[in-house]
Amino acid sequence: VLIPSSALARDDRHWKIDPNLFYPERFLNEDKHRHPCAFLPFGNGHRQCIGQDLARLELKIILARMLQQVTIGDGGPEFNTGVCIQRLTIMPKHVGVTIQFS
Repeated sequence: VLIPSSALARDDRHWKIDPNLFYPERFLNEDKHRHPCAFLPFGNGHRQCIGQDLARLELKIILARMLQQVTIGDGGPEFNTGVCIQRLTIMPKHVGVTIQFS
C-alpha cells in the first residue's frame, strides 16, 4: 500500500501560497492557520520513520560540505517552471541550475 504523501502535502486548503510553487520560505514561520499534519515527510505517530534524525543529520552534513565547494545559480525562468513528475518520489521537470566549482 502506497500513500500518496505528495498529494496530501499539496492540498490547497492548508497553504496560503500555491503548494505547487517552490517556496521554501513558507516553513520559516509557523503558520497558526495551517493544519499540523499538512506536511509530514517522515510520517507521524507510532509508525513514523525511525531514521528521520539520521536523515536530517546526513542532509545537513552533505549540504554544508557541498556549499563549501560550489557556487549555485538559477538556471533562468525558462527552466524553472515548477512542474513536477509524480512517481514514487517527486521529480522536478525542467529544472536548470548553474554550478561553479571552486
